[in-house]
Amino acid sequence: MTVAFEKKSTTPFASAGAKGIAFVAIACIWCALDQFSKSFFADMQPGGIIAGPFLGLFDIRLVYNTGGAWGIFSGNTWGLGVFSVIVCIVLTAYFIVTIRSISLAQTLGLALVVAGGAGNAIDRFLQGFVTDFIEFSFMDFPVFNVADIGVTCGFVIFMVAMLVEMRNEGENRA
Repeated sequence: MTVAFEKKSTTPFASAGAKGIAFVAIACIWCALDQFSKSFFADMQPGGIIAGPFLGLFDIRLVYNTGGAWGIFSGNTWGLGVFSVIVCIVLTAYFIVTIRSISLAQTLGLALVVAGGAGNAIDRFLQGFVTDFIEFSFMDFPVFNVADIGVTCGFVIFMVAMLVEMRNEGENRA
């Protein structure tokens, strides 16, 4: 009896078309969620705690940020907005070039980073600042928003997925 083994596809889980649709849908939904969450604070003044603490984890504190995390590049909102747009364009181009070989998890990660970058760039260009409102209650950390969550989690998801893919490729070669 002869058993034939089929070579596994190097394109994990989804076709290029499905990944393209997923990328656009995730990026649009996350960016819309970011802008929607910030809209709650449109008529409020920044300052003290608005609500919280929630479960002892975070407060809602409105901050208008003209810089980056921890106040770096403070007052350079236009330059940071341009940088965000450039990063979004580069990551989208990378996604398009690698769409046939990139995994669905890497697609998710890139879409979240692009959405977060776009969400904060929208704020920078339309308002001259980024609306931040989530503040950890239990540690000293910059106030952040939904776009920042997308950038951070998206980067981690992308890197972990890339490392897993590299490990799997190494095992398949061995």
